Amino acid sequence: MNDLFARHRQVLPDWLALYYDEPLEITHGEGRHVWDADGNRYLDFFGGILTTMTAHALPEVTKAVSEQAGRIIHSSTLYLNRPMVELAERIAQLSGIPDARVFFTTSGTEANDTALLLATTYRRTNTILAMRNSYHGRSFSSVGITGNKGWSPTSLSPLQTLYVHGGVRTRGPFAELNDRDFIAACVDDLRDLLGHTRAPAALIAEPIQGVGGFTSPPDGLYAAFREVLQEQGILWIADEVQTGWGRTGEHFWGWQAHGQSGPPDILTFAKGIGNGSAIGGVVARAEIMNCLDSNSISTFGGTQITMAAGLANLSYLLEHDLQGNARRVGGLLIERLRAVAAQLPGVREVRGRGLMIGIELVKPGTDEADPKSASAVLEAAREAGLLIGKGGGHNTSALRIAPPLSLTVAEAEEGAAILEQALRSAY
Repeated sequence: MNDLFARHRQVLPDWLALYYDEPLEITHGEGRHVWDADGNRYLDFFGGILTTMTAHALPEVTKAVSEQAGRIIHSSTLYLNRPMVELAERIAQLSGIPDARVFFTTSGTEANDTALLLATTYRRTNTILAMRNSYHGRSFSSVGITGNKGWSPTSLSPLQTLYVHGGVRTRGPFAELNDRDFIAACVDDLRDLLGHTRAPAALIAEPIQGVGGFTSPPDGLYAAFREVLQEQGILWIADEVQTGWGRTGEHFWGWQAHGQSGPPDILTFAKGIGNGSAIGGVVARAEIMNCLDSNSISTFGGTQITMAAGLANLSYLLEHDLQGNARRVGGLLIERLRAVAAQLPGVREVRGRGLMIGIELVKPGTDEADPKSASAVLEAAREAGLLIGKGGGHNTSALRIAPPLSLTVAEAEEGAAILEQALRSAY
């Protein structure tokens, strides 16, 4: 392992983040568990950053990939592609967007890039509204709309970005307000902001902020924003890269918690749909998707082998009601963790929905972020056989818990017990 770490450092960038003081090589997985190169077994509560959505080595997905690989792996979008059309049909129907068109990419970053291209072309302006504490990818344009300084390495951008209040409910100038007044204050702020600029192309927002530490506004905020945006024809882009496919339990898409004014104009997705295969994509109304007046292709977006994986994975998700499982098991898990947190002075908040749960840590007796303890909990959980993530806009002090959606009640209890001990060791 030390040899592999040394080789990694020799040939890969210094800014390529690795978890743990002694980085982990994962060699294989099954169900909700993975194994490292030393044979240690772990309960996986992070799923490759919310990407292993159903289960590791899911037989239905591995069979579909194997059979497709035996026929053809790739041809590009220059040729008709049956698996791509079939998956696009299913996603268009599930999206809730009328007259929907789907474009496949290889990642969430590329999906958001495409959404920005569509919105700015359709609206003929390069001004974008984004949320504070947000994260939308690592490319030049998506970094330019990321409102989290820990993931924004440059201030240069092809876009003019204006940041809006509301993505974090319990911090900021409106934190002490009740939900109704919080929404009203954020809407007033948005109206004031729009009064000082030409009408932007779009607002892009994660229904639950992923890298930001699984923070979210009160239900209905984006519906209230939508009413203001529609007055000027401004589009709404829902970044569902982490919230899509039923992970939040209560809804299939995160935007549906804010859906009083209907679906978004553009929806981006990635991560879980491929269960580890590189799939991202954009859904938009035909008039928006077709606004580009030049040719384009995607060499690897929609390639046959990833589409086969996506089709099998989506079918399994729907047939086994994994959204319902996320609601039931996630609800039990979050209540168990809140009971633990109530006894620990360093836990500021346990938040989230379904199997998308954040635990924000602070220095006891203060409201100051505690990234050192977050790292210590991450290490202690790993030692006890549990993998979790971390994030947050306040110095990476939030633990991120996002297991595969097939998590059982017994596994949720096991993981919660390990987390409790890891938290107690830090506080």
